[in-house]
Amino acid sequence: MGLDILVKRGREIAPILRRFFINTLFDSTFTLLGIIIGSVFAVVPDLRLIIGTAIASSLALGISSGVSVYESETMEREKKVVELEKALFLNLEKSIIAENYKTYALLLSSVNFLTPLACCGILLLPFVVSIFGFFDVIVAAWISVTLALGLIFVAGTYLGRGGKTNPFLKGLRMVFFGVIAFAIGYFIQVLI
Repeated sequence: MGLDILVKRGREIAPILRRFFINTLFDSTFTLLGIIIGSVFAVVPDLRLIIGTAIASSLALGISSGVSVYESETMEREKKVVELEKALFLNLEKSIIAENYKTYALLLSSVNFLTPLACCGILLLPFVVSIFGFFDVIVAAWISVTLALGLIFVAGTYLGRGGKTNPFLKGLRMVFFGVIAFAIGYFIQVLI
């Protein structure tokens, strides 16, 4: 397979991969933000409960998004193969086209599976450090919230670079929504 074909196929999948990655990054970051708010700012925060809930939720989100992306992408790409088969009057089942579509679906679903786990690892790092007594759970929570907003900002600036908006302003806009989500979750926790 020539380099030009690989580059062309990479260009085909790259926008889809970026969209799925960013969407899953936002979903997992906001989900973990909610878990941190609901678990840490309770009367008596339990470090094991926080870590366990975050990991279990991230794993569930990863499996859910990974499987749904795999199934939907497989279906869409199978439809394209069927359309090509009709147009070409050929069976493409064992062709490189059909195999590439399976590879694309697997790659996209893998990224969607791993993204929540990566976010979880980043946002749980302060809690893991707090296990060793460097700071308490509340400080770890505030560091983790800051990391979550930082992830959201970076993803927003990345989106801003791809569009016509100012990347810094796009990042700030995403952080604004993160702060709103945090504030709503925090006030719900205080009221309960």
